[in-house]
Amino acid sequence: MWKSVTAAPADAILGLTEAFKKDENPNKVNLGVGVYITDEGTTPILGCVKDAERVLLGTEMSKNYMPITGDPVYASCVQRLLFGPDSEVIGSERATTAHAPGGTGALRIGAELLKSFRPNSSAWLSAPTWVNHNGIFNAAGFQLKHYPYYDAATKGLKFDEMLTTLKNVPSGDIVLLHACCHNPSGVDLNPSQWEIVAATAAEAGWMPFLDFAYQGFGTSIDADRIAVELFAKTGIDFFVASSFSKNFGLYNERAGAITVVSPNKAESIIALSHLKSTVRACYSNPPAHGGLIARTILSEPVFEQAWRTELEGMRQRIVSMRTALVDGLSSRGIDQDFSFIKEQNGMFSFSGLNEETVTWLRENKAIYIVGGGRINIAGLTTGNIDYVCDSIAEALKQ
Repeated sequence: MWKSVTAAPADAILGLTEAFKKDENPNKVNLGVGVYITDEGTTPILGCVKDAERVLLGTEMSKNYMPITGDPVYASCVQRLLFGPDSEVIGSERATTAHAPGGTGALRIGAELLKSFRPNSSAWLSAPTWVNHNGIFNAAGFQLKHYPYYDAATKGLKFDEMLTTLKNVPSGDIVLLHACCHNPSGVDLNPSQWEIVAATAAEAGWMPFLDFAYQGFGTSIDADRIAVELFAKTGIDFFVASSFSKNFGLYNERAGAITVVSPNKAESIIALSHLKSTVRACYSNPPAHGGLIARTILSEPVFEQAWRTELEGMRQRIVSMRTALVDGLSSRGIDQDFSFIKEQNGMFSFSGLNEETVTWLRENKAIYIVGGGRINIAGLTTGNIDYVCDSIAEALKQ
């Protein structure tokens, strides 16, 4: 069957990780893979996660199938994080949530559900966006279009151009938006800009689909949900794909959620019925363990406070590495201004390094960066920051 078939291209990021693993340079640094790294160079299991797992080990009585949409308490916990505990959306019961296999699974289920009822719509993605967004919505059968977002010249947001495009997106089309910590640029909208975009969606009639994979890595757990809150206030339909991979460190547990928000409870009940049908056809019901960990932590105030403290520590470490990188490059006499990196949010940054520099760093210094210059700030540590700054300085002075 495969004799006349050309091999599929390797995933850009995962392929880079494979090359990194094979590299024998003892000083090698991986700034490509999208996971949080401690200052010791490991991807940790949070203390609150270990505590929750001990509770589960002592209380779990069965490995029976989960409901199609997952544990209902898990869904309630997800909604409380997304909208805030006193949200009108929760009180009016106009949102429905299904536990999905990670953020990717949430995006795909949402895309499949939308395709069932909007088969002729296009999906609009930011330019640039996380590379897998293209694959997910293309696989669901959508024609892909892009709206302006990142300005390479200013290292900021093309908000005026973005808004002009969004005002002209046809009613019924889907617009995917990064709720915070834009991947790959690290450039986010401010609250005033989000308010304008939410009003634009309500007026133009397109479907907002928020990818919310990094809650807590921007400003704070509560402040990072501003986009979700503003879209909720409009009373329109919208989707949210969220994930506990990053903020709980549950990468391999695949704990995510797809939340469908409707104008009222009656429509939400209908949405739930079709969400269930979509999940049933794709994977029947979700994996249990990661969701039960999140539920256990978010249902116990002591565990939740411990989680919030650990997450804030991770966020602050990333902020400190942004500062160390900018200051380190400045102290090495680099003419190029990298101060914009301090203004970006989340784990990722468009570093401003061109393809030639990215290639030189990989081939000569074993520093692995995604094409386009996106770096994972969390891959920087106090142990490798001087080596990285020295290497970038050397590359830029070639």
